[in-house]
Amino acid sequence: MTKNDRAWETLFSRHQILHDIHTNGYYRITADMIREEREPRLMCKFDHESNLPKLFQEHGLSILPISRSEYIIGPFSIFQDVSYETQTPIKVTLPPYVDTVNTTDLYSESATLHAAFVSGMFHQVLELSQDAPLLQTVSGRMGSKQFDYEVAVREGTFPIEVVGSQIEIDGGYEGEKDFIIVEAKKEAVRDFNIRQLFYPYRVWSKRTNKKITPVFFTHSNDIFTFFVYEFRNANVFNSIRLVKQMNFMIDVEAISMQDIIEIAKETKGDEETYEIPFPQADSFERVVDLLSLLYEQSLTKDMITENYDFTARQSDYYTNIGRYLRLIEKETKQGQIQYKLSSLGESIMGLPYKQKYLELTRCLFKKNVFRRVFLEWVPSMAITKDRIVTIMQEEKVGILAESTLYRRAQTVIKWMDWVKRLCER
Repeated sequence: MTKNDRAWETLFSRHQILHDIHTNGYYRITADMIREEREPRLMCKFDHESNLPKLFQEHGLSILPISRSEYIIGPFSIFQDVSYETQTPIKVTLPPYVDTVNTTDLYSESATLHAAFVSGMFHQVLELSQDAPLLQTVSGRMGSKQFDYEVAVREGTFPIEVVGSQIEIDGGYEGEKDFIIVEAKKEAVRDFNIRQLFYPYRVWSKRTNKKITPVFFTHSNDIFTFFVYEFRNANVFNSIRLVKQMNFMIDVEAISMQDIIEIAKETKGDEETYEIPFPQADSFERVVDLLSLLYEQSLTKDMITENYDFTARQSDYYTNIGRYLRLIEKETKQGQIQYKLSSLGESIMGLPYKQKYLELTRCLFKKNVFRRVFLEWVPSMAITKDRIVTIMQEEKVGILAESTLYRRAQTVIKWMDWVKRLCER
């Protein structure tokens, strides 16, 4: 259980919150009541459904701010699923006179937004000519003043009145006829909290007559992805609709399959160590995302689980993968286990694009299973699970159960797909 899980269990018991929700359909809770256990900014920041405390998940509940000092808990539907459509990224370049945007250090939301803006991505998203005026005019925290809306519940909708809640905008960009509101994340996600776009949308709808375009933005594995939305009904929280997805990359030296084959052939494998289990997570993109998060700061398991789109189990899986590849280290500080990049991990994540991903594949191929599977897979871009299991058994990966070996073989196949996608950008 995370600190949030334990704190909310205490609050639910102390205030009989479930009883009131079953009786009235909702429960209003003040920031001071929450602060009795933990700071509200830590207790109520649920950017993804995976961040919800266990009690919320078990009972289908969520929480919304209704003022600077009060929240409402109920069976509200507040998350929008995100599905990444496979598409070749549009290549863009930075203006030749810009040397303060470092493309090897795009590991914060602000850095990625600055790079996206100066390279003209926002112009393309809004379908503006590159010489059309567009300026960043808004960012940070601000008050919402008053507005009403309806949010979906299990049956129908529920009315919400907001009076002076705090909102935050990662980036607001204004043109002659358009105003684009951006919620940014440093990693690929499975969903996001609609409130992050809806509250700013409602606030700025009263302050400008320009067309407002809500955008959810992610930067993952050096791909900038824009999900452009619209609200079909400004009074309905769940009227959000995806208009389009656009992927971009800053133009870099491409990676060829021959580059990766050469890395595989020249890399010497390490002996398997049984201290860290053989990987069991299908998305290598998420491994890279976690490395990117750790490039900024060390994180505890609770911090990973509460602040990013990782469940507690996934936090275990992906930190273990990083340690398995010798890119992440575990340390204890002030009685807490923290994860940080190893010196190898830090040096790799600071490299230019092509060198970074080739070195990541080198780390992968230091594990004999992945190197051998890759060299057998690459001629036809296919390999059977049976053959992968045989290789795993020959390399003595420390797994005895055949069913477990086949599940891990699926991970190996998915990671080969990641290698293939590197060469298709």
